[in-house]
Amino acid sequence: MPIESINPATGEVTEVFEEWTAEAADRVVGQVHAAWPGWRDTAISERAVLMREAGEVLRGRADEYAGLMAREMGKPVTQGRAEAEKCAWACDYYAEHAAVHLADQPAESDGSKAWVAFRPLGTVLAVMPWNFPFWQVFRCAVPALMAGNTVVLKHSSNVPGCALAIEEVFRSAGFPENVFRTLLIGSGKVDAVIESSRVKGVALTGSCEAGRRVAAVAGRMLKKTVLELGGSDPFIVLADADLEQAARVGAVARCVNSGQSCIAAKRFIVEQPVYDRFLELFAREMAALRVGDPLDPATQVGPLARQDLVEELHGQVTDAVNKGAETTLGGTPMNGPGFYYQPTVLTGVRPGMRAFSEELFGPVAVVMAARDPDQAVALANDTLFGLGGSVWTGDPEKGAAVAARIEAGAVFVNGMVKSDPRLPFGGVKESGYGRELAGFGIREFVNIQTVWIG
Repeated sequence: MPIESINPATGEVTEVFEEWTAEAADRVVGQVHAAWPGWRDTAISERAVLMREAGEVLRGRADEYAGLMAREMGKPVTQGRAEAEKCAWACDYYAEHAAVHLADQPAESDGSKAWVAFRPLGTVLAVMPWNFPFWQVFRCAVPALMAGNTVVLKHSSNVPGCALAIEEVFRSAGFPENVFRTLLIGSGKVDAVIESSRVKGVALTGSCEAGRRVAAVAGRMLKKTVLELGGSDPFIVLADADLEQAARVGAVARCVNSGQSCIAAKRFIVEQPVYDRFLELFAREMAALRVGDPLDPATQVGPLARQDLVEELHGQVTDAVNKGAETTLGGTPMNGPGFYYQPTVLTGVRPGMRAFSEELFGPVAVVMAARDPDQAVALANDTLFGLGGSVWTGDPEKGAAVAARIEAGAVFVNGMVKSDPRLPFGGVKESGYGRELAGFGIREFVNIQTVWIG
């Protein structure tokens, strides 16, 4: 079955790739596994030199990669350039800090000496999504590679060009052959890769459904997994917040990547005394966002990645409106070619509506009122997800106290939720488990080995 690259701005097929056979995929997995001992035994200082070079490749080709992301999944080019730069930052961060994160740790024991060492596991399978087609891969692969693992990538089938370009980044940087490879396969062939005895762990970023499938297969094979799944992040605005700043950042936080981000702000929970004013400011900021061609540097919101995503999002909006919600702004797909959806603000959303309980993956915001901070926290936690959240207040200590009660892997006070190589990233509840980035991320796919000397 062919793997197609479709331009979301036009709906046109721009390139077709032949899907690999199961035998071809297995052969490459074998090659990556065979490359592991040599990579494992490469000094971490030498790995760091290559990783810094990968960062330089990303920076040097940032415009090229931004154009590729725009054409394959609709990301505005300014955001695509920033994504390539962020990947380079991750390369630099781990080149500098991996040795410290992986350093042996002395331990007390009844022997003459004991310590804990962090040894690579082997080959890690990365099953990655299309929405941040470079960053999601580098966020996983860079620490795995710096830890001494090799990596095979199964990327989303609508970004095959990005998948191959990422492989070329590592090749151009001088990494040994087969330390990182891309598999051009569909989701139907993933189980066999997980089941291969040569794959030692699996990292997946994607939907809850995909996470359950991968975790089930990996669990049957007793293999370590790290899952970063969906999110329905709360954006809590307390009565003493700077409303203009919260509204301005909120619109960006909702519509970053055209709203297709797991950590995008999705549910705006506003304390009752300032609800009307915040809604007015926020709707104005959302309306001012420029929707257009992702290749135009002025564009802030591009198309959704696929037509079925437009249909799914509109189904969620329609369900809410039919059950009594109101559209303060937008509410329909946009006319013309491409997979565009209007920036939308929904109010009056209640339990029983899909927009209340499901993740909205597109530029649609739900704004609801809370009578006080306690109810705001209760609404924030009334979700299956627990990836990120933010609190806006004039009192940072109050914000930190509210943050401590939010069931999420990351909570930002007076700031937009984002991933950062220096901070651990991941979720709780149905947003998954395990952590990426920082020291926690690089130790996910290692053997934490105790060494005892008598």
